[in-house]
Amino acid sequence: MRRSEVLAEESIICLQKALNHLREIWESIGIPEDQRLQRTEVVKKHIKEEGETTILQLEKDLRTQVELMRKQKKERKQELKLLQEQDQELCEILCMPHYEIDITSVPSLEELNQFRQHVATLRETKASRREEFVDIKRQIILCMEELDHTPDTSFERDVVCEDEDAFCLSLENIATLQKLLRQLEVRKSQNEAACEGLRAQIRELWDRLQIPAEEREAVATVMTGSKAKVKKALQLEVDRLEELKMQNMKKVIEAIRVELAQYWDQCFYSQEQRQAFAPYYTEDYTEDVLQLHDAEIVQLRNYYEVHKELFEGVRKWEESWRLFLEFELEEELKTQIEMWEQEHAKAFVVNGQNFMEYVTEQWELHRLEKEKAKQERQLKNKKQTETEMLYGSTPRTPSKRRGLAPSTPGKVRKLNTTTVSNATANSSIRPLFGGTVYRSPVSRLPPSGSKPVITSTCSGRKTPRGVKHGANEENLELNGSILSARTFKGFQI
Repeated sequence: MRRSEVLAEESIICLQKALNHLREIWESIGIPEDQRLQRTEVVKKHIKEEGETTILQLEKDLRTQVELMRKQKKERKQELKLLQEQDQELCEILCMPHYEIDITSVPSLEELNQFRQHVATLRETKASRREEFVDIKRQIILCMEELDHTPDTSFERDVVCEDEDAFCLSLENIATLQKLLRQLEVRKSQNEAACEGLRAQIRELWDRLQIPAEEREAVATVMTGSKAKVKKALQLEVDRLEELKMQNMKKVIEAIRVELAQYWDQCFYSQEQRQAFAPYYTEDYTEDVLQLHDAEIVQLRNYYEVHKELFEGVRKWEESWRLFLEFELEEELKTQIEMWEQEHAKAFVVNGQNFMEYVTEQWELHRLEKEKAKQERQLKNKKQTETEMLYGSTPRTPSKRRGLAPSTPGKVRKLNTTTVSNATANSSIRPLFGGTVYRSPVSRLPPSGSKPVITSTCSGRKTPRGVKHGANEENLELNGSILSARTFKGFQI
């Protein structure tokens, strides 16, 4: 008998013994007959293996599946280890807790996917914080260079001197970085303000001491920038000029007095107001007198800047008043020209015209310009009225007029029939011409933006030939358009 046949018979005998043993066990534990039949059928199916699969093929398939599963186990374990290493590295840089996962068992695909997403989020966080760190570090280095500041704390040294990859990108460190940058920027701003203040002092002292241009050029290099060495150089220049100022006290005080007089003129100070500052007239050139002048010039400069618009309005009014006074020259000039024409027996010509014809033409041109401006205003008002009737008007809040000074409202002094506010402001308007004070025919100074109208007081004078009385009255409005110096240009004989 062949060996294969022998093995087959032995297998059958073993199976028979196994089935007998199973039946004995089933009977001993009291399994009913019907269930024993079912269990025997199951054993038969396992032995027979429906589908024509042999036991050897089954073993092979099982071994293949086992190998596949072992391979998957190895791959998952390897990926888990790699993700753990990446998580550890990123968490150390970001100062964050490690990802919690059971490393004793084989992770599922879902667990691995969640771990991957977590590591990807950490990478994005690291990139964002690193970008912020590099930007803040760059600004910190620039500020330190500007301030000539050397890192003097361990944190500052870690930021500036150490490798960027070694810096811990924790939220706490990022916040500390931002705080350090703000502190340096504040110091830088203070330094810049201090440097500008020193430069202002230097320019003022240059002007007062009348320092020549070539000497100023010697320190031109420190007149820009705000580094520590620049600030130091500026302070040295201020100290030098202050010492020079003490040596040239009289010269400095006289220079301040010139500036004071200019502000007095611009603020229309009366002689009484000027004399109220007694140090201006002393001949004792001491440091105390200089300090009093400095304080006065600062106060007056600030006062002028606050009320600059009002003073500008007064100046324009004076110019208009001067033009009105020049208008009275017309009659006198007319008389002189008539005498000249009689003496020379020929006409006095201006721009190819008889002088009085020329004057008449100028009046007519002025009247036409006034009429045109009037029509334009009427047209504009008409359009505005039509718009308001169509769409409704917008309520307007009346604007407040600023006083000349921050003193108690209601304290008003009247001078030359012109009302000017302020207890400390000027109490009169100085005349512009030769010391003679002309009384204004205007009842009061108009509000800013309006134009005063003057009624002629020259009742005995004649109007130019060919000029209507109404046109003459229009010309007396002090709006900058009355007969000006151009009327007398281009004389020709």
